[in-house]
Amino acid sequence: MSLTIAMITIDTGDARKLADFWTAALGTAVQNDWGEFIVLAPTTPGGPALGIQQVPDATPGKNRVHLDTHVPDRLAEVARLVELGATEVGVHSVPGLVWSVLTDPDGNQFCVGQAGEEL
Repeated sequence: MSLTIAMITIDTGDARKLADFWTAALGTAVQNDWGEFIVLAPTTPGGPALGIQQVPDATPGKNRVHLDTHVPDRLAEVARLVELGATEVGVHSVPGLVWSVLTDPDGNQFCVGQAGEEL
């Protein structure tokens, strides 16, 4: 038997607000809504779902797990996400890949990368 990733879950103080951001950011829809736990549909066939879980306490410091996304036009996507409520906090690169680090409205970090791009 092999282990597979079925869902990645983000903790938040406001499940509805964060679900609204991520459905718009990812272009997906709510698959299940139980109020304080909302599951977004996978963005690719067989891919993991995204869970949004309301919790009473904020996690201090940087989140230890984050989403890495890839797009053909990083700058345009970063601008779109900032309009939705994200904040850009940095840009990094290695040969053949540039990525922007952003935070969602709750301060959870995620990355938007573009292969083949150079700084």
